[in-house]
Amino acid sequence: MNQVANDKISNNYAFIDGQNLYLAVLELGWKIDFKRFRTYLKEKYNVSKAYMFMGFLPSNQELYNFLQTAGFILVFKPILKEKNRVKGNVDAELVLQAMIDFKEYDKAVIITGDGDFYCLIKYLDSNDKLMRVLAPSPDNCSSLLTKIAGKKIAFVSDLRNKIEYKKKRTPQG
Repeated sequence: MNQVANDKISNNYAFIDGQNLYLAVLELGWKIDFKRFRTYLKEKYNVSKAYMFMGFLPSNQELYNFLQTAGFILVFKPILKEKNRVKGNVDAELVLQAMIDFKEYDKAVIITGDGDFYCLIKYLDSNDKLMRVLAPSPDNCSSLLTKIAGKKIAFVSDLRNKIEYKKKRTPQG
């Protein structure tokens, strides 16, 4: 009986707002080691599929290849260039994928600080499908998310010692 209970929560999916996560953590003064982050999601939340939603820039192909080898499923949106700013709003894609896969996963981990995901998080929670909301930090988290997620919210900033990218040291220094 215990084995069945463990199997029941072992098929969890992560849905990651890539730009929101990347920019918010960069604002905190550090970078995520995405390979370590993927391992963390698997070990902590039993995430079998981790979708990362982002705008597509051809110049980032090496990064995209790395993220895929680290175990992320990338979902791209064409980017818009507005006033020297690149924008790849992926909200609709993330919500749509979470609903397309709704019957495939036991629980969802939503990784964003964006309040636009309020309705998705509310729906997942009311259907016992929300495991966790991982926002970048308390300062980069909409009050709508903290309100709706309650005790199911956690912060990537608290994971810095586990998932921070550290440059590999060479023998010279």
